[in-house]
Amino acid sequence: MEKMKSLADQLREQMVKPGEKSSTVKVKKGVENNSVPKKKVNKVINSSILKALNEYDNSNHKSMVHFRFNKPTVDFLNQFKIATGIDATRFVAFSVRHLIETYPELKTIIKQFIQNSEL
Repeated sequence: MEKMKSLADQLREQMVKPGEKSSTVKVKKGVENNSVPKKKVNKVINSSILKALNEYDNSNHKSMVHFRFNKPTVDFLNQFKIATGIDATRFVAFSVRHLIETYPELKTIIKQFIQNSEL
């Protein structure tokens, strides 16, 4: 009866033995990883596009639209938020506004459609 151990006891024993070695390694890696991104972020923040994104105010935006993105785009948006602190909602709102302002022919397409549909 003494040799019988619960599954939880077995897992605890396994976690204690290898965990002692890996916990010191994780701490070392964590220290290295924390110092590297801070240097990169400081270099990137001087970018004009990041300044424009930070200054973009979407606080008065009340309408919501649901979009689907592929996995790489979602990963990029999540990593971008971690790196810069700019959330995906602000990023997408700014990007769409910039696209519309950069390509005014999009508005022309809509106007032509409305004129043709009224006839």
